[in-house]
Amino acid sequence: MSKHHKLILVPLDERPCNYEFPYLLAHGTDYRVERPPAGIMGLKKRPGDVEQLWSWFEAACEGADGAVVALDTLLYGGIIPSRLHQLELEVLAARLERLREIRRRYPQLKLYAFQLIMRCPQYSLSDEEPDYYADWGREIFRKGFIGHRLELGIATDEEIRELADIDHRLPAEVLQDYLGRRAINIEANKQALELVREGVIDFMIVPQDDSAPYGHTAKDQEKVRARITALDLELKVYMYPGADEVGCTLLARMLNKAEGRRPMIYPRLSAVQGAFVTPLFEDRFFYETLKYQILAAGGLIASSAAEADLVLLVSTPGETMEEAVSQKHAFHSYDVYRNLMELVEYGDYLLQSKEMPVAVADVGYANGGDQKLVKMLRQNNLLFDVAGYAAWNTSSNSLGTVISQAMIYLIYGRTQGHLDFLALRYAEDVCYCSVVRGELSEGPVQEMGYGKYELDGPRGRVAARVQERLSEELAVRIDSPAGRVKITDCYMPWNRMFEVGLTVQYEPS
Repeated sequence: MSKHHKLILVPLDERPCNYEFPYLLAHGTDYRVERPPAGIMGLKKRPGDVEQLWSWFEAACEGADGAVVALDTLLYGGIIPSRLHQLELEVLAARLERLREIRRRYPQLKLYAFQLIMRCPQYSLSDEEPDYYADWGREIFRKGFIGHRLELGIATDEEIRELADIDHRLPAEVLQDYLGRRAINIEANKQALELVREGVIDFMIVPQDDSAPYGHTAKDQEKVRARITALDLELKVYMYPGADEVGCTLLARMLNKAEGRRPMIYPRLSAVQGAFVTPLFEDRFFYETLKYQILAAGGLIASSAAEADLVLLVSTPGETMEEAVSQKHAFHSYDVYRNLMELVEYGDYLLQSKEMPVAVADVGYANGGDQKLVKMLRQNNLLFDVAGYAAWNTSSNSLGTVISQAMIYLIYGRTQGHLDFLALRYAEDVCYCSVVRGELSEGPVQEMGYGKYELDGPRGRVAARVQERLSEELAVRIDSPAGRVKITDCYMPWNRMFEVGLTVQYEPS
């Protein structure tokens, strides 16, 4: 391949994790990532302009070496619109047909795709679901959950009574709308699998956003899994927990394949039981998902540090996973059933004595970084010597991000792009997710006259306050005599507190 290969990214939506992260990870590499103009992407519940997205994509394929494509964007206009649309299957089938045409025109294009199975949250909140989910979300979830257990013959008498009560109360038109959309989406999933079978799509991930062991989503997974098996696609289609990190994962896979690399990753866990914790919002033991995340990004798990290209320091929970905002209270299992000190000292030893690349998957808590771990990394001056770090949202979101960053580091080393992405992770995952978000969401935002789901716009007073607090936290938690993190932009992409949009730079002293 020539210097500066062109890769196309069709992101899952316009949030920074999907639109920015893969793009930023490619900075300083020989790969130029092109993505759709922001103006044709959607905005939360408003779908992107699907017709314009397709036109852009088809034109961008000219001269491209590879493409990482979120099918939900090309079918529905984004991840949230995939849960809200009123599209017929014929429309979706016609859209997928355009991929066959692209394959005919550009036979040498490497095409990696991902497509979600529609989630079914366990709570009543319409922020990212149809409006009726505010009133009936919990009931829709419980109906699927108990109904599934009933089919398996394991529902309790209490659950059966609860189901009868839900059937009595839940409006028929609500359930019909919800289940009808799920049925159409699952058919679109099956049609995409046909494209893999035909070789139109080279590799595919079916990530599970917010999964549970029983219910509507679990049943849909069974249908897709059965089709994968029937089409003999087990090695070409992976299905595991995740969603917003998959653009990064597939980018890393593409670079590894293009460079002829198969990195060996040795995971070192902070807790002996960590492998057997089922993370929040996921449906299986942590270690099984870790294998998928490494495999999907183009690597393999090493059985020892001696045969590894990189050691992944993994801070897992010792028993059950808590939310990052809860770490201000002591949890026996976090303090006693895991050993962060050994993890940090081991990483330090490898970096200093062995010159072995080390990355940090900070997945002890959901939705944010572990302040004790980061404090110790800083004490040993490791924060900007690591090959990667992530601690945002779900365990899988973090894993996919840090593994991708670390694999790109193995090829290109300590570029400015790498240091800036590390700085972004510390600013967002540690300072925002585990400190500032919780602090401002429970009081200050309300005192300013807003709510955590309804702020004063992407660049209002709240965003200014966030930036001010983040700068203060960076100064005490991250900056050191070796260098500092500077925020050059801060906004609230979805006008709510959950995510922040940041542009940061790492400035060495």
